[in-house]
This record gives sequence, C-alpha cells and structure tokens, in this order.
Amino acid sequence: MNSIHEKEKKLEEALEKLNLINPQNLNLKETISNLDQQKNQLEIEKKELEIKYEELQQNYQIIKSKIDTLNSQKQTEAKKELEFSDKIDELNQETDSLLEEIDKWQM
Repeated sequence: MNSIHEKEKKLEEALEKLNLINPQNLNLKETISNLDQQKNQLEIEKKELEIKYEELQQNYQIIKSKIDTLNSQKQTEAKKELEFSDKIDELNQETDSLLEEIDKWQM
C-alpha cells in the first residue's frame, strides 16, 4: 500500500508541476524566438541594403565626375567654336579690306 500511496503522491506532485506550466509562457517564448529570428533577418537585410547604398553612392560619384568632365569639355569646345567664329569674322573683314584695296588699285 505504501508504494501505491507514494506513487499517487508523486503523480499528484507531477500534475501540480504540469499545472504550474503556463501555456501562455510557452507562447511567449515562441513569440520571442520568432521576433529574434525576424530581428536577425532584418539585420541581414539592413546590411545588404547598406552595401547596395554604398555601391550606389560610388556609382553616383563616378557618373557625377564623368558628367562634370563632359560639361567641362563642352565648355572648352564652345569657347573654341567662339574663337574660331571670331577668327573667321576677322578673316572676312581682312578679305573685305583686301578686296576694297584691290578695287581701288584697279580704278
């Protein structure tokens, strides 16, 4: 009989311990675990986005530098065109002067 009472007592103690386990606590642990996994995933994604952002920044600087170079070249070419146009105007004026001189001499 003693062993039955002891077994019964042990079973009651085990049931009390099981009843103390709160299923909400299990859900809380699971929720915390899920949140931790999501946090880790978000950190990975953040690092990937930071790397992509840095690459975009570098590409932006390269493209900006190329555009600045092209604009500088365009300005230089525009100045050369203007100088060339001025030289042509000067030559036209000299040519007109020379033609006038030739006309004077022919008269």
